[in-house]
Amino acid sequence: MRRDDDEVELRRPPRFLPGEKVCSVAHVRNDGTFPGRDIGDVLVRKGDLGYVRDVGTFLQRFYIYAVEFVDRAVVVGMRGRELVSLDRPAESARAPIGESP
Repeated sequence: MRRDDDEVELRRPPRFLPGEKVCSVAHVRNDGTFPGRDIGDVLVRKGDLGYVRDVGTFLQRFYIYAVEFVDRAVVVGMRGRELVSLDRPAESARAPIGESP
């Protein structure tokens, strides 16, 4: 059985681009890497709206999207599977840009 974490996302283009409006599909808690907040604090709730500020990589395998959630006044690094695009149709949000679902 293949898991999402077995995939090397960097073989494809990123799913989201800077400036793209996105919605969180998961709660995100502080794992200790967000300064000024306690471990376990909810940083982002499912359904929160944000904008991709930057696209980075992690472990030479995954894209990490720096997403600004203006209403929560936080910028959080998120995986593509934790987001959906509000600027593109739902079916294209799951596929990398430039590929069909």
